[in-house]
Amino acid sequence: MRIARNLSELRAARAALGPWLGFVPTMGALHQGHVALVTAARAADRPVAASIFVNPTQFGPNEDFLAYPRTEEADLAKLEAAGCALVWLPDVETMYPADGASRIVVGGPAERWEGELRPGHFAGVATVVAKLFGQIRPSHAYFGEKDWQQIQVIARMAADLLLPVEIVPVATVREADGLALSSRNRFLTAEERQTAPALRAAMVVAIERLLGGMAVPAALAAGEARLGEAGLKADYFALVHAHSLVPLEVVAAPARLIAAAKLGRIRLLDNAAVC
Repeated sequence: MRIARNLSELRAARAALGPWLGFVPTMGALHQGHVALVTAARAADRPVAASIFVNPTQFGPNEDFLAYPRTEEADLAKLEAAGCALVWLPDVETMYPADGASRIVVGGPAERWEGELRPGHFAGVATVVAKLFGQIRPSHAYFGEKDWQQIQVIARMAADLLLPVEIVPVATVREADGLALSSRNRFLTAEERQTAPALRAAMVVAIERLLGGMAVPAALAAGEARLGEAGLKADYFALVHAHSLVPLEVVAAPARLIAAAKLGRIRLLDNAAVC
């Protein structure tokens, strides 16, 4: 596995990998969900590159960029064991040079939900991902479905800008009790960790009710109430069009249930296909 820390090293390493390349962008603090992305990319019988970069532009003023976990040594070991051919480790100055003057403006699937709660977040995500695509030049890029809205924003951005990369979603990896793997989970207390699976449980029940014919507003309200009873405070619990993220008033394919809830100081995100 080759490690590149500057653009010269990256260009030399990338040139040796050929035109077909899978890519897994990450912010580090890797877990089995990230490993699953590398595994999915390798299954396509092409070399895989990953990046580790904690992107400052996707953090809001009340979000602690400096507190995000940095575990480079452990991350590199996981990527090497998973079969990564190249890891790109840029610094902030490389990604955002002092004379840089361009930033991507996003709309469409970025406008609601996380986009409303975290102003500027998706502009930061789209900008850094576009830069990484330009540096790595992958043919395919792999993203976990846990951050469903993020995938739709990136897919829309890639399509709108005619970027020659295929966006490949990979199913969410979960703990045995249903909790979606996330770098945030390490900050849950032992008691909160016992409570956290209530988010997934509420979603499962809501989907059963929706497919059973319950009216959408009633099913969603019951889901939020169930979260409250478990000790979680919902930021949203919504049925949306899977790609535009527009709220749905009736169940119609392709539909996705998306949810975010606070548990103590941690925000949990999850989603699931409905039909």
